[in-house]
Amino acid sequence: MSTWTPKWLCVALAAVALGACGKKDEAASPAGGASAAAGAGAGTLNVYNWSDYIAEDIVPNFERERGVKVNYGVFDSNEVLEAKLLAGGSGFDVVVPGLQFLGRQVQAGVFQPLDKSRLKNYANLDPELMKRIAVQDPDNRYAVPYLWGTTGIGYNVDKLTAAFGSTEIAGSWDLFFKPENLAKMKDCGVMMLDAPSEVVPVVLNYLGEDPNSTDPAVIEKAAALLKALRPHVQTFHSSQYIDALANGSACLVIGWSGDVLQARDRAEEAGNGVKVAYSIPKEGTALFFDMLAIPKDAKNLDNAYAFIDYLLRPDVAAANSNYVSYPNPVPSSLPMVDEAIRNDPTIYPPPATAAKLFTLANLPPEVDRQYTRLWTELKTGR
Repeated sequence: MSTWTPKWLCVALAAVALGACGKKDEAASPAGGASAAAGAGAGTLNVYNWSDYIAEDIVPNFERERGVKVNYGVFDSNEVLEAKLLAGGSGFDVVVPGLQFLGRQVQAGVFQPLDKSRLKNYANLDPELMKRIAVQDPDNRYAVPYLWGTTGIGYNVDKLTAAFGSTEIAGSWDLFFKPENLAKMKDCGVMMLDAPSEVVPVVLNYLGEDPNSTDPAVIEKAAALLKALRPHVQTFHSSQYIDALANGSACLVIGWSGDVLQARDRAEEAGNGVKVAYSIPKEGTALFFDMLAIPKDAKNLDNAYAFIDYLLRPDVAAANSNYVSYPNPVPSSLPMVDEAIRNDPTIYPPPATAAKLFTLANLPPEVDRQYTRLWTELKTGR
């Protein structure tokens, strides 16, 4: 658990006082690994990022400013990205792993150290946040943060109210982790992230255990609870729940903060009468950081550094937050972030909530194997 108070909170309050302003569908690699590398050149950049995770105009604007062609591919789980990176020859120049995966990928020699002198906007990053990230990436040597957020509960307001009389229960993981509660939502569609590295620690924390425990017996406690929930979960996926929540085909999910808020916004834009909301449960949850890193075999280094630096510009970082509803690591961007986003406690958690957030540890191989095994058994119903 952390008592970290983000610098953005102070900046946001100051901005208001001064009156300054108001990993997601999986796809193939941008050019298919080896073929991406074959297309490398001065005017090319190959990026692999999470699905639904960048403002629509950022890549086109960068292409115009830089005079390059960006091949942009998407994934929806850290496991998919890691498999490509560990296989080698991915052809990517910039990738966006979660922090806990970055830690072990660094140990595997996947990335090259960053030359910070080539990032003129590096100084824009929140120093307190960088200290926190340095636990996994010592001296912030290999990556810089892209966006961050929390893992929580997304729900259909009307469906939840119909089942429980109000939405109060959404403030606790009891809604999802007590089978008798989950059973009441089964018929309107329950979904869960297809990401054991994200879900298992949250369950352990709910059970009062260390969310990053490596004790097999402790991890089995999470497995037992998840198996009890399994009959009520229709789908495991890490990006489909956005549209499912937005169109009403799902009513309850374990999802990522910005994704659920995107679903809320899509429903509002569609005018379909679906009301979506997100909660950070009172018991606490996982705080994640998605990182910008350059693979060791990247071919387009100049463009890779230029793209990362571009994303650290305050105006670009603000545009990203405004579009995807995830907080960014550039405090000076806050005056340009929409007031509704900046003041939303589910996006920028207040100190009392932030104190109950935890980061995800780098799992040793034997624990990773246990996670994979229990998750396979869970999804297959064995």
